[in-house]
Amino acid sequence: MFKRVALFLATNLAVLALISIVLAVLEKFFGINIGTGSNTGLLVFALLFGFGGSFISLMTSKWMAKRGTGAHVIEQPRNEAEQWLVNTVRRQAEAAGIKMPEVAIYDAPEINAFATGPSRNNSLVAVSTGLLRAMSRDEAEAVLGHEVSHVANGDMVTMALIQGVLNTFVIVLARVVGRVIDGYLSGGRDGPGIGYYVIVFVLDMVFGLFASMIAMWFSRYREFRADAGGARLAGRDKMVAALERLSVTYGESTLPKQVAAFGISGGVAHGLRQLLMSHPPLAERIQALRNAPAEPVGGRVAG
Repeated sequence: MFKRVALFLATNLAVLALISIVLAVLEKFFGINIGTGSNTGLLVFALLFGFGGSFISLMTSKWMAKRGTGAHVIEQPRNEAEQWLVNTVRRQAEAAGIKMPEVAIYDAPEINAFATGPSRNNSLVAVSTGLLRAMSRDEAEAVLGHEVSHVANGDMVTMALIQGVLNTFVIVLARVVGRVIDGYLSGGRDGPGIGYYVIVFVLDMVFGLFASMIAMWFSRYREFRADAGGARLAGRDKMVAALERLSVTYGESTLPKQVAAFGISGGVAHGLRQLLMSHPPLAERIQALRNAPAEPVGGRVAG
């Protein structure tokens, strides 16, 4: 889990670092003062960069997931297990009111599954070979319901929007605060000095870390909703059994960072690292399901 969190943070901070360098070059060598110029220009730039990266990632998410995991999309079921997967996802998608997702299998020893895609009606649900080997059909059905619920709830789009807002906030705030600090330290010097660019770079990293904590908080909240959706589609007992199976067989996830937050299993962390977990502890998810009122199986997932 720590490796995956470290990779997630490194990627996001690298993006912010790249933005800092691009702005510094534009301002220093080309005289395009986006970061130190008008607030309007800075906001427009921040919106373009902040949301641009998030939505490019969203629109390419299925392609990236297939490439990253080597997932085989089931076009025509080759055996009974693949036929069962397709039929189960189709039934759950109809109950959730979404278009049939692509269904795929990827080779990995872990028990895991994920959902991704740019919209509710253009999505992918994939399961690992480890899940198919280690879980019963009832448990696997609940996991599929969890992933279909992610799609029905629009979680991929929501995460992209949240990340875009957070990126924009980080870009703008770092430069506004950087102007204030640089102005105070410069003693009235005209234009930004080298200190301004160093300050902004550091602030991008610091604010980016806090932004990641906010994004991961929403990711944890969204997991509870997907568990509840899986319970509605497959049955609460099946969903609880699936999470209990994960709790005794959990291993380090091999999912690429683009879809790790949409996997069924998360990780274990303590202290401040808990703030950067994409999934709540399995014990909390199981308890939340047990405390929830029972609902009819097959009910529509709230979006």
